[in-house]
Amino acid sequence: MEFEKFNSGEFKTQYKYKSFSPTRINQNWSWSDVQVNVLLEEAVRKLGELNAFSLIVPNVDLFIKMLILKEANTSSKIEGTRTEIDEALMQQNDLNPEKRDDWQEVHNYVDAMNVAITQLEKLPLSNRLLKETHKILLENSRGKHKQLGEFRQTQNWIGGSNLTDAVYIPPHHSELSGLMSDLENFWHNEKLLIPHLVKIGISHYQFETIHPFLDGNGRIGRLMITLYLVNFNLLSKPSLYLSDYFETHRTSYFDALSRVRESNDITHWIKFFLNAIIYTAEKGKYIPKNIIVKTGDR
Repeated sequence: MEFEKFNSGEFKTQYKYKSFSPTRINQNWSWSDVQVNVLLEEAVRKLGELNAFSLIVPNVDLFIKMLILKEANTSSKIEGTRTEIDEALMQQNDLNPEKRDDWQEVHNYVDAMNVAITQLEKLPLSNRLLKETHKILLENSRGKHKQLGEFRQTQNWIGGSNLTDAVYIPPHHSELSGLMSDLENFWHNEKLLIPHLVKIGISHYQFETIHPFLDGNGRIGRLMITLYLVNFNLLSKPSLYLSDYFETHRTSYFDALSRVRESNDITHWIKFFLNAIIYTAEKGKYIPKNIIVKTGDR
């Protein structure tokens, strides 16, 4: 499929509303926009530099632990959680009662990421892994009653108060099995000649478009990016997280995803995604780089 000829899907009439049914993605992809190639080369280089630093920095696991906490805090903030990083470092009982639910969601994210990274040692990136991660993400939180660890069996929506005024209505739940199987097959289809960073960019768009869970889709979709990079050995350590970039460019992030569905413009989304990797990887290497310099001065 050429980016320029991509048809993102169609709206299907349901009861009193129309849901969006996305085109399946398990196919070869190509593009004619040379800027994608330039950004891709730069993103791969920056990611390689970040990975190299994470392999040689002393006490890297402590650095990764703090990085995951920051990611958990930022990713949750995109969804409306209002815990600051200093509050996330406190004990839950030391917080004011109105802050404790937000604290729980941030720490659930940390636990979900840690368990998922450990699971990758014996279980590949898969729908099964995403479901297990989702269960940890929502347990004992405000979303604990929303089918933990299972794909939704009812319709959900984004924006608005109900289906009649929703900004976006994902595919009907009867389509989820086929769509999520297609996504998983796309990850592991070795016949496809697609650079990994383009592949995970397409995958993130597709996951957010499918919105397979009743709650937690944004957090799982962003967490999935890091899991993919570790699963396919683009990162030795989970050292890259895009939530800070997505939060800083929140409007552009949501607009780029919507633009694919509304205008079939997947090229614009992939450029945005590659820029996110370039910026985040470049910024991310400064902390371990400074650790190395300070260690060498001793």
